[in-house]
Parts: sequence; C-alpha cells; structure tokens
Amino acid sequence: MFYLRQAEKRGRTQTDWLDSRHTFSFGQYYDPRFMAFSDLRVINDDVVAPSGGFGTHPHDNMEIVSVVFAGRLEHKDSLGSGSVITPGEVQAMTAGTGIHHSEFNPSAEESVHFLQIWIMPDMQGLEPSYRQQKFAPEKMKDRWCLIVSPDGAEESLKIYQDAKIFQTRLSAGAVLEYSVGEKRAVWIQVVSGSVDVSGNLLVGGDGLAVYEEERPLVVRGLDEVSNLLLFDLCLLYTSPSPRDS
Repeated sequence: MFYLRQAEKRGRTQTDWLDSRHTFSFGQYYDPRFMAFSDLRVINDDVVAPSGGFGTHPHDNMEIVSVVFAGRLEHKDSLGSGSVITPGEVQAMTAGTGIHHSEFNPSAEESVHFLQIWIMPDMQGLEPSYRQQKFAPEKMKDRWCLIVSPDGAEESLKIYQDAKIFQTRLSAGAVLEYSVGEKRAVWIQVVSGSVDVSGNLLVGGDGLAVYEEERPLVVRGLDEVSNLLLFDLCLLYTSPSPRDS
C-alpha cells in the first residue's frame, strides 16, 4: 500500500528567521491524521536564516537526528558537546533522561537547510548522548547509504529503536530498489529533485508511506540530482494510511 503526503499539504511555521514545514503534527500545527508513522514522530524541513537559530531548550525520551543539506548548523548541548555540521554530516542525540541544546546558523550570509527528525526510543530513561558522522559523497551517489541504525552498522549513527535511515543522491535515470521486509514499513522523504517510486511521482518535500508491499520498491531519479531519505521502520498501524485521504 502507498500513501502520498504532498509537500504543499504539510504544516508550516514561519518567523523572521525560520521557515519550517511539518510532515507530522508539531508545535502549533495539529492534524490528528498525521501524528506519526510507526515510531517516526517528526520530520521538520527547516530553513534557518543567517545568524538565526533555536535557542537553548530541553528534550527528553526522544531520538533526535539532524541531516544538513545546505549551509552550516552549529550545535551546543548540556553534555558539553559543540560542533558545526555541514552537508554530508549527520548528528544524532539521545535525549533520554533530559538534555538541553541549541541549534544555530553560524553564517551571517547563508541560510542553512536541514531535516530535523524525531524517532521514539524503544525504552525510557536512557542516558543522554550525542554523536555525529560524516559520510563521503560517493557513498550516497546512486546507492543507499546507511546513516542511522539500531546497531551502528556501516559507520552509521546508533539510535535506540529498531529503525534505519538511508540517504541517497540519485542521478537522472539512476534506479535503486528496496525490499520492504515482513512486518516492516517504509517512509520515503524527498528533500529536493523528483523521483518515481513504483509508479508514484514524488517531488521535493513529498513523503510516501509504504507498507504491506510484497514487491521491491523501484526508485528512479528524474532530475539531475534528487536528495532523499528512506526510513525502514517496524510495521505499526498508525497514521497516515490510505484511508486518511
């Protein structure tokens, strides 16, 4: 089964420094049809203006992943971690029993574009932690690059949930396949460009929920370069579903 979450139907928050699109309910945006997909709770598509950012604020009991696509993102937290991540780098934070952090754009000239992702952990009260990893461009070109996993395989960032995130930069005409395992579900999020996924056309900002699909997914690049993420998750019958259209 497929369900297309169209980019223009997402929620939106706009301030003088932030333009954020919400795939699922977040902040002032609430839609009971779009609360989560399996353990995937948040995908925020954020553009932060030069010198803008999220001031220090708390989180607990959540796995938080940030993937940068343009610009630079500066991270600081109550564990003493501090870094600037750039395109090709990914950060993961286990909020656990509680952590405070800030995320800022250190540039006075260039916006930063990144996805903020929240995944519900498989247990409460974990010890807070922070990690980051850089992935070489060739690892993402026309192939699935594992960036997040439950076991840290292939130099991916470990999170505390039975979930994987793959990233690819797909060239025009390039084709990738992905098999949806038994009792698994897949969410594909297109960041930029356009792709065809087993007959479903997706453009930048679109998401596609896939479950109970026996045939391998066939993903074909349609633009010069298309950036996308694929989430492999436990099959839980949570929104959205084809009945929610």
